[in-house]
Amino acid sequence: MKILITGAKGFVGRNLTANLRNIQTGKNKTRPELVIENVYEYDLDSSPEDLERYCEQADFVFHLAGVNRPKDPSEYHAGNYGFSEVLLNTLKKYGNKAGIMLSSSIQASLQGRYAGSLYGESKLAGENLFFGYHEETGAPVYVYRFPNLFGKWCRPNYNSAVATFCYNTANDLPIQVNDPAVELELLYIDDLMEEMLDLLEGKEHHCRFEGVKAVPDPVGEYCYCPVTHHVTLQEIVDLLEQFRSIPKSLFIPDVPEGCFAKKLYSTYLSYLPKEKMIFDLKVNADERGSFTELTKSVSGGQFSLNISKPGKVKGQHWHNTKIEFFIIVKGHGLVQERSVLGDEIRQFEVTGDHPQVVVTLPGYTHNIINISETEDLITLIWSNEVFDPGRPDTFREEV
Repeated sequence: MKILITGAKGFVGRNLTANLRNIQTGKNKTRPELVIENVYEYDLDSSPEDLERYCEQADFVFHLAGVNRPKDPSEYHAGNYGFSEVLLNTLKKYGNKAGIMLSSSIQASLQGRYAGSLYGESKLAGENLFFGYHEETGAPVYVYRFPNLFGKWCRPNYNSAVATFCYNTANDLPIQVNDPAVELELLYIDDLMEEMLDLLEGKEHHCRFEGVKAVPDPVGEYCYCPVTHHVTLQEIVDLLEQFRSIPKSLFIPDVPEGCFAKKLYSTYLSYLPKEKMIFDLKVNADERGSFTELTKSVSGGQFSLNISKPGKVKGQHWHNTKIEFFIIVKGHGLVQERSVLGDEIRQFEVTGDHPQVVVTLPGYTHNIINISETEDLITLIWSNEVFDPGRPDTFREEV
């Protein structure tokens, strides 16, 4: 399959090109039915001859090119309708009835706050042009009205509030929020990419629109991405403040699969300047070695790094509820555990050469001993709860 992408250097275009290249080169093997021979990238620096050649050869077209922040409002029509007309006429010139996807906008609904939008009007005109092209040629047409998009490579301080908020927060710049209660419908770039790949496989999602709401409809004339998020500006700002504080707090927000916070965090990190891509950790050291907290989360507990010097013993305490996983990553150690109600000592000799997890049990006092005479013992520790100095649930008792 030969694929043409117009607007290939835009936000969606860059992501789509990268994903298609991964499939083309075999780096992504999750879509075995997709065989991509070539990806034609068309943008402002391309020539009319490029467009002619691409339109003659393409098996599918993603039409992403458009204008959303012109210097003159008259450019809306030229950018969002005029070039679309050129593209479709070129396809017709070569009798190419390849399927074509149109990137439109929810503003084309001209409903609510979008009423009277020149940008929306130009997008609606483009939609009608494509529907008319389908009626005239029979070529498959897939019109998507995108809500607000966000994700890596989105240009900040342009037309995405999320990109601007992420960039400004990552770079310690102020954010202006006029109405924190405003709710946005947000579409994450990776969710959009999955829908675009579904489209190539003939598995696209169809809908009709009731105002700005996409209503699933298998025979609807529009298409949509079924995964979006409705989030207020205040919720976005609050999450970004949590992300900014992570180097100091080490608290990672709960980010279950598919949740908005996970996608926003990845987006935020994509804007970090170089100096913020590395940060120090607090190392608590004494004559036995050191202990360093790594990450914390409310539902995921805490990860820590423990280093024991040769011959040293650490631990010698027990917990009521807290449990820990000891994972030796380097060195030679002995973990001992004993129920505080009994005398039997359970011993586990472990090395970094054979990774294993030793589980500490509630009500069992435990320790970890570096039994090497020369080498530090390095242990990664996971606890099912974050250490709370006010309620430490840690009681001194030798094994």
